[in-house]
Amino acid sequence: MRTTRSPESTLQLTLREIARSGEVSLAALSRRLTLKPSTLEEKVRALHQSGLVNYTDGGKKAAPNASFGHVLGIDMGASNLRFALADFRGEFLAHTTEKVRPEDGPRRMIAQIKRGVRRLALAASASAHPPVPKRGTPSRSSPGRLRALAIGVPSPVDPRTGLVALANNLPGWKNVDLRRALEKEFRVPVYLENDGNMAAIGEHWRGVVRDASSFVFIALGTGIGSGIFIDGKLHRGRTGNAGELYRLNLEWPRWNEDFGEVGYFESQVSGLGIAAAGRKILGPPAEAQGATLAEERDARFVFEAARQGNCKARAILEKAFTMMGVAVANLVTILDPDLIVFGGGLAKGEPELLLDTVTRVVARIHPDPPPVRLSSLGDKAQTYGAIVSALTLAQEVIIRHLG
Repeated sequence: MRTTRSPESTLQLTLREIARSGEVSLAALSRRLTLKPSTLEEKVRALHQSGLVNYTDGGKKAAPNASFGHVLGIDMGASNLRFALADFRGEFLAHTTEKVRPEDGPRRMIAQIKRGVRRLALAASASAHPPVPKRGTPSRSSPGRLRALAIGVPSPVDPRTGLVALANNLPGWKNVDLRRALEKEFRVPVYLENDGNMAAIGEHWRGVVRDASSFVFIALGTGIGSGIFIDGKLHRGRTGNAGELYRLNLEWPRWNEDFGEVGYFESQVSGLGIAAAGRKILGPPAEAQGATLAEERDARFVFEAARQGNCKARAILEKAFTMMGVAVANLVTILDPDLIVFGGGLAKGEPELLLDTVTRVVARIHPDPPPVRLSSLGDKAQTYGAIVSALTLAQEVIIRHLG
């Protein structure tokens, strides 16, 4: 099963540039794409006839047709599911967040995902009542139609099979065919990507790294992962495991220890690692009795104690962030990126302490370190990545039909 995208056609490149610009003159578009005006006009005309693009300014400019349909992006985490609905320009129309119970296993979580998609898809279709076109046939008059889904998962996605290979923080999620389950249910194309990669895609689309060629996006949440862009392209690696930071080991004498599915680094530097240290050093939070697995991994009580002046809590965070600094320094040694970006829910806990500590450690190890910044999208980078991935997939399918 193909999980990577084929080289872009001239039609795709034209549509992508129009989508990126929002509205652009045909003359400027011809120059940017180095296409003859006659060739460019032919491509734009085909996009207009398909309903993907509208002419504006008396036919001198082109803009995406926002009402062509909807796409839906999903951020699947070990603690929450986030759903977002967007129009065909990528503008958000609705979003919801739900708690998950990791211990319930794949079957129940997939059912929860389906319910969440169905709710937003129904909300979209309720705003328009045209007949639904036959599947695979583009239509200019289907503003309520769901065109594609994309979902970021806390696992590598096997590039050979398209399966969710191993979600180490979700019991039972090994070699799960989530894509097939969603395609069968909703009859639309579905794109799966690792959550760290998806967040990097989102940050590259609408975040602080829009102009960066090479960067690392580090996603800090219940677990820890990253997305790596090299020369403007996402780097997935041979098995889809590139950027899986949870496997890092910063203590070579412990190389032969078994840290289970969590891995050394995630057991120390992540929501679950900080929560575990907090329970051991500070004691369990007041509401710990009968807590679910997701609640047991929630590190907010450590951050709250640190903000209230608890020295032990602050020491837990300083240790975790110092280890993070060493890990970032190792990434810089190997990749030499333009930028390091932190995102995810955990990055919002003590952002200044995180940035100050990591920057100080990396600067101590490297004479010319790259800037270290917070995501401008907060904990929504993965959702943005899912939306733009769904848009791109929907566009590819429609353009493929156009031939």
